[in-house]
Amino acid sequence: MIIDATRPGETILMPEGDWLKQMQIPRIGDLALPHDTKALVLDGARIRNWDTMLLAFITRLEQYAESNAISFELINIPPGAKRLLDLTKSTSNKLEPPERKPDSFLATLGNKTLQAAKSFASVNRFVGELVMTLLKFQVGLARTRWSDIWRQIALAGHMALPLISMIGFLIGLILAFIGSIPLKMFGAEIFVASLVGIGILRLMGPVMVGVVMAGRTGAAYAAELGSMNANDEIEAYRAMGLSPMETLVLPRFLALCFVLPPLCIYADLLGLAGGMAVGIFYSGLNRTEFLRQLSSTTTLNDLFVGVFSGFVFGVLIAICGCYQGIRCKKNSTAVGQAATSAVVASLICMVIATTIITILCVILKI
Repeated sequence: MIIDATRPGETILMPEGDWLKQMQIPRIGDLALPHDTKALVLDGARIRNWDTMLLAFITRLEQYAESNAISFELINIPPGAKRLLDLTKSTSNKLEPPERKPDSFLATLGNKTLQAAKSFASVNRFVGELVMTLLKFQVGLARTRWSDIWRQIALAGHMALPLISMIGFLIGLILAFIGSIPLKMFGAEIFVASLVGIGILRLMGPVMVGVVMAGRTGAAYAAELGSMNANDEIEAYRAMGLSPMETLVLPRFLALCFVLPPLCIYADLLGLAGGMAVGIFYSGLNRTEFLRQLSSTTTLNDLFVGVFSGFVFGVLIAICGCYQGIRCKKNSTAVGQAATSAVVASLICMVIATTIITILCVILKI
């Protein structure tokens, strides 16, 4: 490498010989360019053979000149190298993203509507596949093992009892305590039993169990299936001729459908126990009065509505958790997002279902 700095402010670099990939690209700092350089010229007249190594050196030199506000010029460069450099610059200019103006309100609304429609269609396809798999299971054509179903029932059932026990008792206690405060003003403490009975059996029991199972089991389903999808385990099932709907989704779906109604009854009993504790120790009632008032104002319809609500919640939680897991993207970040989305979607669906069930009960006078 010949460096000519005879002219003030101008430095001419004259590479010579072969510039092939076997050589090491010279570092710009090793060239010892004068500090007063205002113009940098690369003269390629002495170059014999070259390949991409020469182009890499020219690119680095051009970047150095641009970062130091030095004018850069190429002379006597081999024609092939000159064409490749021009092609690289033209391609890089085309790849620069054009300035995009923010979308209008109508365009944003339209895009969001299209995304919602695609998501709705995707959920419908998933539910349709699940229904067809359930029908195949009923006639004995699905490759779903009962051992998988019992395992999921165990994971979603008795292992959730400690948490549901604590929350169920405390919810009944809190509901009775809050209700007893205004009832004491009118000397109607006895109606604490009615408040706890109707509130727990119809609404608070199944909703409390649904929230616990959405955060515990629904998120676990999404994270487990999402991790399997990220590790291509679900694709391995398909490669072996096994349907993920039959081997992975259906056992979890059936497990929650079986488990939620008994858990609702269990939570109802503990909620009533918490309400009875408040009625006895705070409102001054005895156990006989509490149970007599409870039996006179609550019916089996209240229990059946709560158990049916629990079954519906189990269906919704299983669908939301498995859907988010199966449709999860193949990276670790998406697994966490799938678990979060499963919980959020489950809670939204539960609120909507509770509203519909309540309105239907009022209309049908149940």
